[in-house]
Order: sequence, then structure tokens, then C-alpha cells
Amino acid sequence: MISNGATLKEVAEKTGAILTGGEDRIVRDITHDSRQAGKDSIFAAIRGLTMDGHRFVDDVMRRGAVGIISELERPENFSGAWLKVENSRKALANAAAVINGDPSNELKLVGITGTNGKTTTTYLMFALGEANGEKCAMLTTVEYRIGEKSEPAVRTTPEASDTQRFLREAVDDGCTMAVMETSSQAIHLNRCDGLHFKVGVFTNLTRDHLDYHLTMENYFDAKKALFDGRLGEPPKSSVINVDDRWGQKLANELREKGQHVVTFSQANAADLTAGNVEVSLLTGTSFDLRTPAGDRKIRSPLVGKPHVYNMLSASAAALELGYDLDKIADGLSKCIGAPGRFERVPNQGNFAVVVDYAHSDDALLNTLKTARELTKGRIITVFGCGGDRDKTKRAPMGQVAGAHSDLVILTSDNPRTEDPMKIISQIEMGIKGTNCPYLVNSDRREAIHQAVEKARSEDVVIIAGKGHENYQIIGNEKYHFDDREIAMEALQSIDEN
Repeated sequence: MISNGATLKEVAEKTGAILTGGEDRIVRDITHDSRQAGKDSIFAAIRGLTMDGHRFVDDVMRRGAVGIISELERPENFSGAWLKVENSRKALANAAAVINGDPSNELKLVGITGTNGKTTTTYLMFALGEANGEKCAMLTTVEYRIGEKSEPAVRTTPEASDTQRFLREAVDDGCTMAVMETSSQAIHLNRCDGLHFKVGVFTNLTRDHLDYHLTMENYFDAKKALFDGRLGEPPKSSVINVDDRWGQKLANELREKGQHVVTFSQANAADLTAGNVEVSLLTGTSFDLRTPAGDRKIRSPLVGKPHVYNMLSASAAALELGYDLDKIADGLSKCIGAPGRFERVPNQGNFAVVVDYAHSDDALLNTLKTARELTKGRIITVFGCGGDRDKTKRAPMGQVAGAHSDLVILTSDNPRTEDPMKIISQIEMGIKGTNCPYLVNSDRREAIHQAVEKARSEDVVIIAGKGHENYQIIGNEKYHFDDREIAMEALQSIDEN
């Protein structure tokens, strides 16, 4: 899709750029990827950790680009338009907004941030929008969807230019509501600048991504930017989990600034609460939803108390968009959630197999607590940790797995360029402090087969870490690998024997 575009003068005004040359020239697209640059586009030259976009300036101009956004001065021998800015990433976001006609202003846009629950809450919001008669779009870790059209996600939160292009397409396709995951890295890298959020949702904050943010305070500060106006303007409503201590802090800070805050909780006083929660591996979850608009009995196919938080947050956001409470209850009753989030693998046997995306110690704790509530037998947990990612959570994940499982099989996740056994040894530092027996098998397929073979009547096998992912990254190669497929393969193998 090609935007109607904007003049270079309009782009310069939006980004605060010093423009040299071509102010009346129309620009119809913007990119930071030189391979996507073409006729009537602007190229944002960004200096990253491993690549400097200025290396590709000549190449994009040969491709037909009309100008360059850069933090550097215009080279003397450069003949195209040059927009000098203070921050190329921020300029990329704001330029993308004006070039695409500011599509988020034409949508009820909901942004969801937090460590856990973002993806499921996004799916729930999409379902609640549809239940209330909206045509919806969503950007998630799993997929990018406009109505019935879907494509696999490249990253949790796309680059700003891709997001604005996507939202323009959504508006042109008749969408009136959109919901997106907003990751802390994306917020920190200005990918969400210039978006107009009607509602921002804070799910929780637990240890993750400290390889990037270094401290929990930095991690929280990145999340807080979604709510406090640093992206351009604050959301009209901020929906916050006050059972989370960081959520309490955020709610208090926003209220002190006079912003509209809506709270939800399972354990404390809040605007939306849940009572009489009942969870079943067979029938899902039921609870009493209590809201300022009235109370409703919710029966959902989603399994587990963590999903109650997701349903509370989605309900709160939906009410802030003006949705009908009865239609909210109906939407919750039908939404099966996101793939790979406590997803039960079809099984004719007398034990359960569950695949879950949990890849932090808190997420794994929630998953195992849910499993413990649902099983009369043992919990057998299969998991590993990703390579070239936050190492500080490896031992804590081992400790959580050992403390809440009856048997753990340590294996590989996406080892990437790290030695799988070295990763496992770091997880072992946590599990050794528990009394839980454990096995080590770095081959993830074999480990899953091993777990299924060891399961007995009324046990639950939890395969954690990858969830919906259908690949495994070993070294620099990506191979097809789906935990659900391997689990079904293992179950079939048992049936045949």
C-alpha cells in the first residue's frame, strides 16, 4: 500500500528537522531498511550497535529515494534533500506518522505493555472489539492481523515505519479499533513515538530483558513511557494491575499528574476485580467479574488464574472504549486466547500435556502454580533458556522449576551461538538448591519424548519456553521446531507402543 504522503516541508515540521533542499517534494514512504527504499521515499540513516545506516545513503538515492534523515550534517557532495535531526529514531517515528496521514488518530488504539500477559490480552481485546461490532487489527508477538487477513509476526512491536504503514492499511480496510503489544525495547527505541493511544494497559513487571535494560528501574522506566507522555501524548485512559508493586507505583505517579487511571486486581481493592475464581483443565476458568458498569459471571476456555488478570485488563480497556458489558462477557466466553499460552495438546491418554511460552522465572512460576492447582498427579517440566539473552534469569528459572515440579528435564531452548550445556549448567545452579530430581538432555525433541514417556495417570507435562514458536535457533541457523508437534509425535509413539 502506498500512502498519499506529505511534503518534505511537512515532514521537517513534524520532526523538527533542519531541511536542506526539495521542501515541496512529496514523500510517500519512509524506511530505515535500505532494501525497502524506493521512489518517493525517505531513508532514515540510523547508527545501530552493529550497522551504520549512513553506509547505504548512496545506494538508496540510486533506488529513487528523495532524501535522508540523519543526525549528521549534510555532506558537501550530496545532491538530494537532507533532514538533520537530533534523534533519527524519534524522527523516523514522527515522519512515518505524517507520511501515512496519522492513522492512529482514526482508530481506537490500545497499547499493552508488561512482562507477562501482553499477547493473550491483545487477543482478548481483538475478540472484545469484534464482539462489539468493530472491525479490528492487532500487532502481536505471534501475528499481525487486519480483520481476517494475517501474516506471521517479525517482532513483538514492529519498527515505527512498519507500524504506521500497517495502521494506515487497517484504516483503509475499514478497521475502527486496533490493539498492539508495546515491548519495553520498542518503547526505548522510539518505535511507539507518535502513536495516539486511547488506552494503555500495564499487565505486570517481573525480571526479564535485564541484558538490555540492566536494572529493574530502567525496565520500569521504559514501560512507564507508554503512559506518561514521552511518546507524544499520554493515553486517554491507563489500565493498571495494582496487584503488581510496579503497577501500584505507576498508578500513584499517574494519578499525581492528574491522569485518568483504571485499576484491576484479584487481591486488592480496585475498579475491576474478580471473585469466586474456579479453574479446570477440562472446562477452563470461571469467575465473577465486578466492574463500575455492573457484575457478570465469566466462563472462559482459558485455563488459569494468570488469565483472569488478562481478562480483567481487557475488560477494563474495553469499558474505557465504551463497549457493552454483556458483549464483553460474551467475547470473553468465546476467545481461546493466543497460541502457545497454556495450550493443551490433544491427548486421549490419562495425563495432560501443556505447551506454554513462559520464558522468565515469574512466568514459569505462574504456569507451574496453575498446573499444581489442576493436577492430582505429578508435574513434569521440560524447559531451557535462550542463548545470547538475559543470563540473570537462568538460575532463578531453575529454582522455580525445582520448587514447583516433581521432575524437571533441562534441555535447550534457542541456544543460538552459546554452548547449550553451558546454558543448562547455569540453570542447574538454581535447581540444585531444591530437592527436585532432574535430568539433562540438550536435545529438545528427545527431552519432550522423555517427559511424555515418563508421564503416568493424572500427571501434567509442562513444556515451557517456546510456546507458539515453530523454530529453534542453533548457532546462526533456524530450524523448524514446534513443541506442540513434537509432543503429539511423542504421544502417538506411546499409543503405537
